[in-house]
Amino acid sequence: MQTSQHKPLEPANWLELVAEQVDQLRFGVVQIVVHDSRVVQIERTEKVRLAHHAAGPVDGRHTG
Repeated sequence: MQTSQHKPLEPANWLELVAEQVDQLRFGVVQIVVHDSRVVQIERTEKVRLAHHAAGPVDGRHTG
């Protein structure tokens, strides 16, 4: 898990930050938060997708 940056975004810099977040993401969502017509925050939520054969009980027991 990456540590979030808590420094203010430079006006020309936010586009690069969004591109970087998207580039590092395989499955998930990148959100841009805007206040007063300015980008003030970028949020990333990452999903972990399991292969079809891995679906089933997490503890490995079979239901019968």
